[in-house]
Amino acid sequence: MLTATQDRPWLSAYPDGVPADIDPSAYTSLTALIDASFKKYPQREAFSFMGKNFSYSQIDAQSRAFGAYLQGLGLTRGDRVALMMPNVPQYPVAVAAILRAGYVVVNVNPLYTPRELEHQLKDSGARAIVILENFAVTLERCIAATPIQHVVLCSMGDQLGLLKGAIVNLVVRKLKKLVPAFNLPGAVSFNSALAQGERGSFKSPDIKPDDIAVLQYTGGTTGVSKGAVLLHRNLVSNVLQSEAWLTPTLKTVTPGVQPITICALPMYHIFAFTMTMVFMRLGGKTVLIPNPRDFPSVLKELTHHEFHCFPAVNTLFNALANHPDFNTVNWKNLKISIGGGMAVQGAVAKLWLEKTGNPITEAYGLSETSPLATANPVTNTNYTGTIGVPVSSTWVRCLDDDGVQVPRGETGEIAIKGPQVMAGYWQRPDETAKVMTADGYFRTGDIGVMDERGYVKIVDRKKDMILVSGFNVYPTEIEEVVSQLDGVLECACVGTPDADSGEAVKVFIVRKNPGLTEEQVRAYCRENLTGYKRPKLVEFRSDLPKTPVGKILRRELR
Repeated sequence: MLTATQDRPWLSAYPDGVPADIDPSAYTSLTALIDASFKKYPQREAFSFMGKNFSYSQIDAQSRAFGAYLQGLGLTRGDRVALMMPNVPQYPVAVAAILRAGYVVVNVNPLYTPRELEHQLKDSGARAIVILENFAVTLERCIAATPIQHVVLCSMGDQLGLLKGAIVNLVVRKLKKLVPAFNLPGAVSFNSALAQGERGSFKSPDIKPDDIAVLQYTGGTTGVSKGAVLLHRNLVSNVLQSEAWLTPTLKTVTPGVQPITICALPMYHIFAFTMTMVFMRLGGKTVLIPNPRDFPSVLKELTHHEFHCFPAVNTLFNALANHPDFNTVNWKNLKISIGGGMAVQGAVAKLWLEKTGNPITEAYGLSETSPLATANPVTNTNYTGTIGVPVSSTWVRCLDDDGVQVPRGETGEIAIKGPQVMAGYWQRPDETAKVMTADGYFRTGDIGVMDERGYVKIVDRKKDMILVSGFNVYPTEIEEVVSQLDGVLECACVGTPDADSGEAVKVFIVRKNPGLTEEQVRAYCRENLTGYKRPKLVEFRSDLPKTPVGKILRRELR
């Protein structure tokens, strides 16, 4: 019989106060967790956006009103509602409303092209969408081919009051020209929907742990984006696991001071989504950053807050630390910097520690694991170059090609088991079967090695996936799009190292006719692929390396 430490050697790396296991049954649903915070912290500020604070009681009231509006549309329990917005206050209101009303959140990247958006709306079967007007033209171009029946339009200034809201909308629409002309007949404004909901009645359904909370879309080796089915109990578990992991540092926040986190990563990304839920559970405040690429504006916003938690990807840590305005921010209250989504580089970790006095804690997870699966202990001050150890209630193995666990110290495919692992891919039992083992482990496609202490290091990727600034890019999808361009005979896509984004997309093309130009390729990709998927490098070749049966060898191109 193995002892707990032999079975889980990583437990000895846990700091004091981090439990070996969490209780996934502490809440019956993510809705119950949110409701508990609304009741416990009504007067506290829950979110901050463009200088305006929103209390827990305001989010509670608005989400009930919006939930009543959605119920009044005749949606049935379990219907999917898509959210296509950056980090604006309507996002958390809509999330809470959808979950509380018994529906399913479908997170959508607002930078999607019409082709990408159409696929996700059709695949999820979403009947309603809440969308920022900046992206409405994208929806207009594909809505006829989707099951969408109800559109709620948000604007940047919706929640900022009459005067400030009008000024913000004027700047966004007229000065910055960020809202292209669109035509969506029948669309209802967010504020109108709230007003209608306030006049209606909200009914609280009985939500069970195994009900679906979120469809989180992620790429696939087939190039088709798939929805990871995250149940209420998956997300509750990961919120509790994340909170348990952060406890040693959060305990050092001055007693009586509200913990504050910066949400610069987009909430449609599962990392930011779950971290927002963690801070709601703690009664903390989340500062919403709508555009993390506008570094001067991000740093200016940070000067207004004494914050304790900063989750980010390597590229954002690097860009901010090297920005001339970095020292205008008061970093002395920062307790925890969490690096996820992509590998944290040693040089970036070193610079961040030098400039803030706070080490980056590297963590690892996937959409399929809600996302947190492994993390470095938050008490570590040294850069480990690893993704840390499995978090509470989580088991990790490295498997060979036959699914057999390899000895510690040997490389294998990282496989994860725990209450945060998805129920499967939405309506894709074949794809689910490819990644789930008979005993409940999720095969990640990442190749790693676990040492004797339980620390895991990623050494390679089994899939041909490319990781651009924390976003998954699947070569098959890029090849599928590029191959449809007139003048392309065949093409192949690989990832190449990139100082800014970790990896960049490179496409190799064999032309049908010599007239095809790089600019034509780029223009076509701008039309059909969201920014992070677009090839940074284009190379024309006379042929591509292939196997004897004609399969293109991406590995040789790399």
